[in-house]
This record gives sequence, C-alpha cells and structure tokens, in this order.
Amino acid sequence: MGKNIYVGGLPYSVTEDQLRELFSPYGVVDAVRVITDRATGQSRGFGFVEMRTEAEAQQAIKALNGSQLQGRRLVVNEARPQEKRPGDNRGGRRRY
Repeated sequence: MGKNIYVGGLPYSVTEDQLRELFSPYGVVDAVRVITDRATGQSRGFGFVEMRTEAEAQQAIKALNGSQLQGRRLVVNEARPQEKRPGDNRGGRRRY
C-alpha cells in the first residue's frame, strides 16, 4: 500500500495531470485526486497524492513543502485519516 500525501494551497486551475507531473520526479505516483466542490465542480484548492513507498513520499514532502506552484505556496505533508463527521452514518441529509 502506498503513502498518502496531502497537498494544500493548490491553484484552483491545477489539474490532476499537472499534480502527477509535479510529484513524478520523486518516485512512482500511484494515484492523484484534486478535491472539487460538489455543486460547482471547481477545485477547492487541495488534493491528495499517493506515492508507491514511504521513502518516495518523504522525499516529495521534503522537496515540495513550501514551494511555489503558479504563484501559490504549497503545503505538502503526510495525509491524516479522514475524520468522521457527525451524521455520516445516516446515509443522507437530516430531515425535520
């Protein structure tokens, strides 16, 4: 299983292909996901990259954290597990 990396501060115009290209020099990129707004489809300015190994992930984090992409400063670190939100187990919207 690969190592998941959080990438924040992304330009809203960045594509998954551009993000993959940015991380590729540091190792094998298994997956890339730019998070988008459900309603508008526009990027929310962050995403996730999955690298093949821990060593490759650490090398990418060290090299890219604080770097610039299209004039924006990137925040690159180890992704934390997604926190459970209240109401996640309901399967839908709260109705009164």
